[in-house]
Amino acid sequence: MVEHDFRYTLMNPQHTLTECRAVVPGRYQVTGNGGSIRTGDVLLVTLKGAKDLSMRLTVESVRHLINPPGQWTAMTCGPVFGELAIHTWQVNCDSCAKELSFEFAVDAKLGKPAEKSAATARIAELGWKAVGDKHLCPNCQEPA
Repeated sequence: MVEHDFRYTLMNPQHTLTECRAVVPGRYQVTGNGGSIRTGDVLLVTLKGAKDLSMRLTVESVRHLINPPGQWTAMTCGPVFGELAIHTWQVNCDSCAKELSFEFAVDAKLGKPAEKSAATARIAELGWKAVGDKHLCPNCQEPA
């Protein structure tokens, strides 16, 4: 299993995605160029409408195309979203007042209650700690 980084970048245009679309929630059809994709590999792809959010897709099957050379189409599985929503929120460290502006993804069909738990999970991914309504940046967290 190999992880391929297909997040949006202008640095490597020969290693790009042409299309990534949901077939059903949790299953995606991905078309791209380069990367020598194989069954079992993981694709890291940028979420549409996000600046820095990505998702991991596991390749279930892949078909390498003859024309154009290097292009492939893969069926993948990944996160299940009924209706993807990208939100941008801000939090401040309650110790040093450092500000964090971050994006997170949530299934819009789950409503407002799901937003808070998705935001809390994203803050933790970024190294911040949420304790109740208080937030601590990585520098202000007490060593364990």
